[in-house]
Amino acid sequence: MPLYRYVKAPPAKSPVYIAKKMVSTSMMVIGIFLLVWVGYPIVSFELTSRVKYAQIVSPVPDNQEGIALAAKPQSPSSESASESVVQGVTTEVTDTSVDYTKASNWFPSKPQSTANTAGRIYFLSIPKLKIKDAIVKIAGEDLNKTLIHYGGTGLPGEYGTAVIFGHSILPQFYDPENYKSIFSLLPKLEEGDEIFVKYDGINYRYVVADMRVTSPNDITVLEQRYDSSYIRLITCVPPGTYWKRLAVTAILQPI
Repeated sequence: MPLYRYVKAPPAKSPVYIAKKMVSTSMMVIGIFLLVWVGYPIVSFELTSRVKYAQIVSPVPDNQEGIALAAKPQSPSSESASESVVQGVTTEVTDTSVDYTKASNWFPSKPQSTANTAGRIYFLSIPKLKIKDAIVKIAGEDLNKTLIHYGGTGLPGEYGTAVIFGHSILPQFYDPENYKSIFSLLPKLEEGDEIFVKYDGINYRYVVADMRVTSPNDITVLEQRYDSSYIRLITCVPPGTYWKRLAVTAILQPI
C-alpha cells in the first residue's frame, strides 16, 4: 500500500531579501578588490626592492656589548621610542602624524639653507616617467605645488649633489603633472635612464647611476660629492606610505 507524506513548500524569498543578499555579497567582493588593489603595489615593492635596490641599514655592532644590547628585551617605554634595536640593526619608526608635504618636516635636525638661491626655480624632466618641465623650487616648502630642491645642497651643473624631494601616492593615481603624485613611479627608474634639468638657461643631462632604499630619518641622503655634478631624487616608499625613502642618484653626462 503506497504511503504518502505532505511536504510544505518553502516560503518564497521576497524581493527585499534577495536584494539584501546581493548587496552584501557585492560589498564583500568590492572590499576584497579594494584591499588587493591598494595592497598589491606595497607588497610588490617590498618583494622587488630586496633585489633591485641596495638597502642602507645601520651596521651590526662588532662588540659583545652591542650584541648583548640587541638581545636584551626592550622595556615598554623603549618600544614606543622613535628607534628600536633588533638584532643589532637600527630600525626607525616614522611618525605618520607628520605632514611630509612640508619640506621642513623631512629633516628637522638639518633645516634647509635659505641663503643666496632660495626661491629660485628650475625645471626637471624624466622622459621614462613622462615628467616634462616639472618646476623645482630651491629651498621651497610645499611639495603639493612644486618639487623641492633642498636648500644648501649642490646646484645643477656644478660640483656637488643637488637633492630634490617629490611627493608620491599609490601609483594607480599617478599623474606626471600633479605634484602630489609626481614621484609615484620613481621606483620604475633603472640605471642608465635619463633625467634632464634646465637651470639658469642651460640644459643638463644626467644618467641614473645608483638607487637605494633608506630610513626616513637618514640625513646621509643630503651628503655631497664633489668629484662631479650629481642630482639625487628622494621620495617615500613603498608607494602610498611614509615607511622608507628611495634615493635615486644620477651623474652629469654630455648632451
